[in-house]
Amino acid sequence: MLEVAQIFKRHFNSPPVHVVRAPGRLELLGNHTDYNDGLVMALAVDKYIEMAATPRNDGKIELVSSSFSGKEIFSANDFKKNPAAPWADYVKGVLAQLHQRGVHFNGFSAAVHGTIPMGAGMSSSAALEVATALLVRKLHPYALTEIGLAPAPQPNAKGAVPSPTHAEKLNLAKLCRAAEHEFVGVKVGLLDQISSLFGKASHVMDIDFRALTVELSPMPGEAIIVCNSGVKHSLVEDGYNELRENCEGAAKKLGATSLRSVDLKTLTASKSKLTDREYQCAYHVVSEIQRVVFAERALREDDHQQFGQYMFQSHESSRDFLKNSVPELDLLVELARKHPACLGARLTGGGFGGATINLVRHHQAPDFMAHMAREYEKSSGHKTQPILCQIVDGAA
Repeated sequence: MLEVAQIFKRHFNSPPVHVVRAPGRLELLGNHTDYNDGLVMALAVDKYIEMAATPRNDGKIELVSSSFSGKEIFSANDFKKNPAAPWADYVKGVLAQLHQRGVHFNGFSAAVHGTIPMGAGMSSSAALEVATALLVRKLHPYALTEIGLAPAPQPNAKGAVPSPTHAEKLNLAKLCRAAEHEFVGVKVGLLDQISSLFGKASHVMDIDFRALTVELSPMPGEAIIVCNSGVKHSLVEDGYNELRENCEGAAKKLGATSLRSVDLKTLTASKSKLTDREYQCAYHVVSEIQRVVFAERALREDDHQQFGQYMFQSHESSRDFLKNSVPELDLLVELARKHPACLGARLTGGGFGGATINLVRHHQAPDFMAHMAREYEKSSGHKTQPILCQIVDGAA
């Protein structure tokens, strides 16, 4: 039994009817390129948000979480923020979007349990959004189209609702993004939600955010290790929206629909049209999209050493141009670079804290993890416990 089912039983005195889980994600390469119609290489990893639920007939929704004390109770058709339970905003935002789209659902009791480190840049918030959307789909089957609702999926002989189609997953991702835009207040792209829904074990997702396509490529057998800086980020409070505004402002001044349509030569020639900050953000994004193209080729050619160099270059660009790194992340990358087993390292996620992702020769992973824990504490005074991540299937 999943731990979330045990938590549910402890709180509600009965086993849950439905359980779902959605993985967190790591962005292997492609920092802040998703909302610029760019390219990203992403992984779904074995750290999850799990939700367990049972329907109720009083029109109330009751939420409990293993990570937060107390409970959150609200009406199934009235979604208001509660400053005492900000974690529930991600659930409420999704429910509000479903309600707007005509999805009918009644009350339910639900427990939430997470193994994704909060504030580490591994998208625990998007995983919670995806889990909420899929949980409601099990409780009250629905299917989304681009403009509304499709005929509801019919449960099979065992009462199980079929998995969403590829097109439905894209629409679920867009719904979850809308929840974060409109309810939480962060203008995120689609990377986190798509990664949680489309992940495949042992594969990297090559995501094109202009065409909205997801291609899967086998991931080499190197170890993926996450090192948490211990600096928690909050995209609501940090500079995420400011970065997006600068990128969109730069594209507009350059006469482009997005920075995906701009090359480095054009950008450099048009520098005088932009503010310094717009140019810096645009330079990072345009060069990062180019790095993803080169890195995909390196992976196809089995050139892991070159792939790792693109990761190091990506971090340097995030640090120097996008300016979404912090000293602790820079330290982690430099410590990783000094270990002979490390092929590449960079910050992952929105930045402003969080974690680094490290591509490490598999047989030397334990030594690398010990090195990072020892040297980071020695250099910063803070502890980190490196996490070896497995690449897994998407939400179910």
